[in-house]
Amino acid sequence: MSRYETSTSTTTSSTGHHHYDTSNSNNNSNGSGLFDNHVACMTSNHDHKYATNDAHLGATTARDAETLSAGSTARNESTTRMMDGPNALEKDFSRQEPYGNGYGGQTHLDASVDSGTALHQIRTAGSISISPELFEKLYLSPPNKVKGDLRKTFGNPTPLALIGFLLSLHPLSMTLMGWRGAGGSGAASTGWYYFAGGLLMILGGLGEWILGNTFPFVVFCSFGAFWLGFAATLQPFYNSYGAYANANVAGSTGLESVGFNVGLAYFLIMMGLLCLVYLICSIRTNLIFFLIFFTLVPAFGLLAGSYLQAANGRAALAAKLAEAAGAFCFVTCLCGWYIFLAIMLASVDFPLDLPLVDLSSVVKGASEKRKVDHME
Repeated sequence: MSRYETSTSTTTSSTGHHHYDTSNSNNNSNGSGLFDNHVACMTSNHDHKYATNDAHLGATTARDAETLSAGSTARNESTTRMMDGPNALEKDFSRQEPYGNGYGGQTHLDASVDSGTALHQIRTAGSISISPELFEKLYLSPPNKVKGDLRKTFGNPTPLALIGFLLSLHPLSMTLMGWRGAGGSGAASTGWYYFAGGLLMILGGLGEWILGNTFPFVVFCSFGAFWLGFAATLQPFYNSYGAYANANVAGSTGLESVGFNVGLAYFLIMMGLLCLVYLICSIRTNLIFFLIFFTLVPAFGLLAGSYLQAANGRAALAAKLAEAAGAFCFVTCLCGWYIFLAIMLASVDFPLDLPLVDLSSVVKGASEKRKVDHME
């Protein structure tokens, strides 16, 4: 393959980053990533691009070298370069250069670029990329490479799962703090636990799974299962607490029993442990998502302590621990609403950009470190 052919095709560098040359005449896709609704008219320019490419093919060797794409030039010494299948638009999470985003001569789209500017850049640039910050803001996951064009076909499921989480936890947090006489472990919101926390989070998690985003998929589905389980616990139909009712005590429901309170505390301890794992993993996402798990870990711990103290008959201390757990959950929800607002503003191209403080570029991934060590 000649050096010119390399510059007019989809290339995969030895560092695993994808670049797509929009002048490639073999591309039959009508979409272009996040902006596919705006660039359908690009297909009408194919004939002109064919003529342009033919003119380059007839040029001298010196001119061929000048027209090489910056991505190909920067990596022409690599013997491990492989060709990828044609895609409408590849997401490029290239290493950051001191003189700009991505490689020289390559357009880089970040979270601050409006759709009109991006459309112009897509039409004129030799190759384009999307910043890790923008990808992470949309999917709450570090950039990852997947096959196919599903991210250009389906909508972003992340805000769906977030709103299900918030509509369940925020009322519960206020209930745990006992605002205006609320109580009963949030039983008044049982329906929301089923159809918001459970249903919406699982649907959002499945959407993340389809798109290949493993971390948010596991987080959303596991919390969806938590809300379904918590709602079922509050339902008399499942007899979760009724099984502990003392037939010898008039009015016993089982909610006051040692067995029920300790058993529920164990479940909450496991949720706290799960959130600790998510906390560690979220160091590779963004600061706000990290803060969500940073507050959820003590919240589950305090709530578990509340049920354990209730089992010990120390109702006053149990109430204080539940109130503290509610306060931590309230802070969690404030962070969640911030992320939800940031994603929704980005989805409608709103002129206000809320930063999430991307951490994926600060805390380098293991694969990226291996590549740096290999290059050294």
